[in-house]
Amino acid sequence: MRYFGLIGKPLVHSFSQRYFTQKFQEESIDAAYGLYELDKIEDLKQLCQQKSFSGLNVTIPYKQSVLPYLSEFDETARAVGAVNVIKFVRRSGEVVLKGYNSDVIGFHDSLVPLLRPHHKRALVFGTGGASKAVEYVLRRLGIEVQLVSRKAKDSLLSYEQITPEVLQSYQLLVNATPLGTFPHVDTCVDIPYQNITNKHLLYDLVYNPQETLFLRYGKERGAQVMNGYAMLRGQAEAAWEIWNKQE
Repeated sequence: MRYFGLIGKPLVHSFSQRYFTQKFQEESIDAAYGLYELDKIEDLKQLCQQKSFSGLNVTIPYKQSVLPYLSEFDETARAVGAVNVIKFVRRSGEVVLKGYNSDVIGFHDSLVPLLRPHHKRALVFGTGGASKAVEYVLRRLGIEVQLVSRKAKDSLLSYEQITPEVLQSYQLLVNATPLGTFPHVDTCVDIPYQNITNKHLLYDLVYNPQETLFLRYGKERGAQVMNGYAMLRGQAEAAWEIWNKQE
């Protein structure tokens, strides 16, 4: 049997175990997928000693802090600066942990069909590992990116600086924060939603619930909206391909 799993904290909202367990059953794959909540990323080493993994997914808050624990990276993960897939490569009697980023594939493939010619500038809310993949994809698509965080610094805008004029200029909005994730469904990024129009596209990486407040407020004003479920499925399938690709 091959062993896979997800590390992060919290994992109560996770889709991955259900998705992969169903996949293994339907395709008669001899494998198991577990959830491993780590209080701190330093616990990864002990976890890897306890079980002979073939692969792990990485979620909040460890997509960046996991980097020092990996020996190799593929080109995309290195460019993004964040990892959400770890492959355990057995080579010459040793186990090498190699980092990948399948968020890039999932986000790209689910976003591109939604883009319109006027989506030339994007506000990305959040500065964690997920936002790194989002920023990487947008820049490669030729879209100007402005990151937004709680506090303004260097090239970051704060939420307080998102004025009606800013929203008029940036018509692609991406929530790459965990705000609105179950069970905290009554939260969302604090921006002037009354200034959103039918030219805006709101993409929320959160997938549980299906419609976050962020998306609901945009939808009420005629904006095009998309949750993170398609991205999630895309990154999961890409992770499975990575784990099964011959090195």
